[in-house]
Amino acid sequence: MKRMTSATALGRSASAAAISVFLLSAGAAHAQDAAAEAEGDEIVVTGVRASLERAMDIKRESNGVVDAISAEDIGKFPDTNLADSLQRIPGVSISRVNGEGSQVTVRGFGPAFNLVTVNGRQLATSSVDAVGGDQNVDFGRATSRSFDFSNLAAEGVSRLEVYKTGRAASPSGGIGAAINIVTQRPLDGRDDGLRGSVGGKLLYDSSVDFKDITPELSGVLSWSNAENNLGISLFGSYQKRNSAAASATSNDWNIRPFSSAPGVGASTVVTNGPDDPAQLVAVPNDSRYHYSESSRERLNGQLTLQFKPTEALTVTADAIYAQNKVDEARSDQTNWFNRPFDTVTFDGNPVVATAVQISEGAGYAVKDIGFEQQYRATKSELTSFGLNAALELTDNLTFSVDGNHSRSESSPNSANGASSTLVSFGAPVVDAHSVDYRGPIPLQNWVLDDAERGNGNGVLDIGDLGTQVQRTNASTQIHRLNQISADLAWDFGNGGNFALGAAYIDSKMTSARTQTQQTLGDWGITRVGDVQEIAGNLIQQYCLQCQFSRYNPTSAEIAFRGNAVELYQAFAAAYEARGNPINVTGNDFDEVNEKIWSTYAQLNWSGDMMGRPAKIVAGVRFENTKVTSSSLIALPDRIEWDSDNDFSRVVSATIAPVSLKGDYTNLLPSIDFQIEPADDLVARVSYSRTLARPDYGNLFASQSANAPNRPTFLGGVATGSSGNPGLKPLVSDNFDVSLEWYFDRSSYISAGFFYKNVKNFVGVGQVDQPLFGLRDPSSGAAGSRSGEAVAELNRLGVEVTDVSLFTMTALLVETGNIAAASTQFQANLNPATGQINQAFADTVLGRTDVIANASDPLFNFSVATPINNRSGNIHGFELQGQYFLGETGFGISASLTKVFGDVGVDVGADPTANVFALVGLSDSFNITGIYEKGPLSARVAYNWRGEFLAGTNRGSSRNPVFFEPFGTLDASLGYNLTDNISLSFEAINILSEPVRSFGRDPSNLWFAQEQQPRYLLGARYKF
Repeated sequence: MKRMTSATALGRSASAAAISVFLLSAGAAHAQDAAAEAEGDEIVVTGVRASLERAMDIKRESNGVVDAISAEDIGKFPDTNLADSLQRIPGVSISRVNGEGSQVTVRGFGPAFNLVTVNGRQLATSSVDAVGGDQNVDFGRATSRSFDFSNLAAEGVSRLEVYKTGRAASPSGGIGAAINIVTQRPLDGRDDGLRGSVGGKLLYDSSVDFKDITPELSGVLSWSNAENNLGISLFGSYQKRNSAAASATSNDWNIRPFSSAPGVGASTVVTNGPDDPAQLVAVPNDSRYHYSESSRERLNGQLTLQFKPTEALTVTADAIYAQNKVDEARSDQTNWFNRPFDTVTFDGNPVVATAVQISEGAGYAVKDIGFEQQYRATKSELTSFGLNAALELTDNLTFSVDGNHSRSESSPNSANGASSTLVSFGAPVVDAHSVDYRGPIPLQNWVLDDAERGNGNGVLDIGDLGTQVQRTNASTQIHRLNQISADLAWDFGNGGNFALGAAYIDSKMTSARTQTQQTLGDWGITRVGDVQEIAGNLIQQYCLQCQFSRYNPTSAEIAFRGNAVELYQAFAAAYEARGNPINVTGNDFDEVNEKIWSTYAQLNWSGDMMGRPAKIVAGVRFENTKVTSSSLIALPDRIEWDSDNDFSRVVSATIAPVSLKGDYTNLLPSIDFQIEPADDLVARVSYSRTLARPDYGNLFASQSANAPNRPTFLGGVATGSSGNPGLKPLVSDNFDVSLEWYFDRSSYISAGFFYKNVKNFVGVGQVDQPLFGLRDPSSGAAGSRSGEAVAELNRLGVEVTDVSLFTMTALLVETGNIAAASTQFQANLNPATGQINQAFADTVLGRTDVIANASDPLFNFSVATPINNRSGNIHGFELQGQYFLGETGFGISASLTKVFGDVGVDVGADPTANVFALVGLSDSFNITGIYEKGPLSARVAYNWRGEFLAGTNRGSSRNPVFFEPFGTLDASLGYNLTDNISLSFEAINILSEPVRSFGRDPSNLWFAQEQQPRYLLGARYKF
């Protein structure tokens, strides 16, 4: 279901106007520029204009649809981030982490569906998605094939090439596009001797104090001898960035029929509720504010040696090293909902009505407000070694062989060995609270009462805090890739060329994850004051709402902040001494080994057809892929019920190995036809078949069992997952047609249409089944302890809620007798509200966990298994062009992409059914104004991406994750002091555009993060 917001409509109107103005001005001035050239004026092109002209030439001369971005000079790429450069290509949009470009989507296909190569080679890739996201990343697993462009420094890149049509000679793996990163080669330059550039920048991120300015240093050295048969190039760079961000989130959205809406009890006053009890409603689990401080440190190095002992032989050896360290310290303020609500107001949405206003407090004395501390830290390291030999066997026969070994590892990088560390504590001082979801972020309001369970001084302070639990997640991904290829090309004259080739890739990906949990004062905060007692010197009080600049949060004047790793270590020692061990709650280890054999044949022809220049490239590629998936499964011992809606999985020490295999073969034909029907006019028609391999996580041989999000008797769902190594790749039949007019040496206009029919999309097969013999302590089934608790609550006329059901069941566990349990329960029951005293409930949950016994039924897990059961059609058009106004120095570059597809998400889908949709599909446009004359150059660029779907099946209700439209305004200014020395100034995200994601409706907030401008001041010396 697609929505057009006002921002979307405005963006599309602006892009259409910009393109129209551009096309009209280009045509009007064409005659003037042509006349100047006819008079023989020599035009010397440098800088940005030279870069755009080289990219235009690549587009014009290439077979198929190819777009490129070229460096202005050695060590001077147009943007500081490669992803930021790529978004200026039509059809390419990017995702951002802490405001920086990270991964790319091409023509609606996300990062996993695009192949990225470096100098034509596929490199190992790994990424642990932890820093910069919402809380959904904290317990995630690294399984992706996606390439993270933020790992590579832009200064070491010569050009970027985006191949949007398939060709037989290229490696497979990209449905959206194949993106090739080309680095410096010493024998490619026109000059000999020593040459290069060194540069430095000062980076100021306005989200932090001015004292946190950080450096960027880079240098490129290249040398070749006078005979141009021996050369060496060396590149190195270092960059550090400090940043901060305020944000708001909701942990989960419960989608249920109105008749069973969570929190809507008999006493709840409902406003604007649906008339139909079967209509779906959305109710949040909680609302949160955050403040985080982040750091990124990147180190890059490249070494290339080239030797040409004869005119016929060129040998190239290269090595690449990249290291990227990121960390984030984040503190939360969490308002969770006790239920039932006092009042709830729905928004009237006829598909899924959202509870946009909620209040509660009459049913309890006090409850807690949470202040979880999180620390996320990862380190990615890439090494690559390659060797290439190109030999001219005869004047018309060439042979080349290429080999490469690369390894990428992303791993935890914190002192305690975790990628995410979460320390939960809170203050049981909330007398009542409410939330309003009608704005861009939830507005929280709560009433303080610290007399009952706090320190009683009438203010929220560290003395009111008590610990709950602390958890860790250590996620690692290692990818090792070895490949070798050989190519033979025969030039048989008359514009004809025939090529044969073969390649072998041996790829092994390892994904591991270990999770732990230690109970401290428990979720009910049974030890108020232990935070100050154990770690008082590690906690700071601060104003959370003061950190926001764009949004206006409420009731967040006082919050608490501390380093989660230091807190974890302090609390771990103290509570282990009290008999609370650190339990392993997850232990996963999976390997996927792919061995890919391929061969191809390709025919190239260029000549005249009907008196006009034409080209044809036709070929076919054959591939066989063998998959071996191996897992070590740590068998779960139990899923225990810790409190009202909190469960934890306890893993045993028993490890079970399992291994499964898969195999598939594909034939991938392609043909490109190009003709110039008139001078400077190029028409293209292309067909190709391409493939993309499934996410590694879908190929795992392992099974997993996950705890429900609330008692199953009250609608909680225990989920499970199982991989499928037998999955087939996604296969796309692609058709492209385009028309390009090159009306001046630096100017052109192009329009293209594309269509993709994709088969074998991975959907989800759902099976309800027991797993590992795990029993359900919260089922409410007859004969079980929770069943007895349900019956007793009904007898007493008490509403069965998460809190009342757990409390009665736990009391039954403690006493062994339902009559005794009921007596204690009634003694702490408020007869006016019909709700249990919250302080008593917290005491019970703090001392008792409900562990299943033989009377409890087996969990009925909803197990998701990936299967190839989906297909889809994607089509769209791309407009682009650039124009320079004679010798004035002024120019403009712009592009627009519109994408359509039949693989959207249904926001009204049943919350128990897995949803299939293509993520990443969005419209985009960009426009760049350029001035370059004499020593001065300037650029102002605006890039916009429309609303898009980023994920599906999130949380217990299988919700979608949409991102709102995002536009960024960037500018740069350069001045050449001399032919060798230049100064630069750059400003990124000048408009402070935030990032916001949501679920089935814009009011169903997932994540709203503020972003601040960044400024860079630099100097560069070229020699």
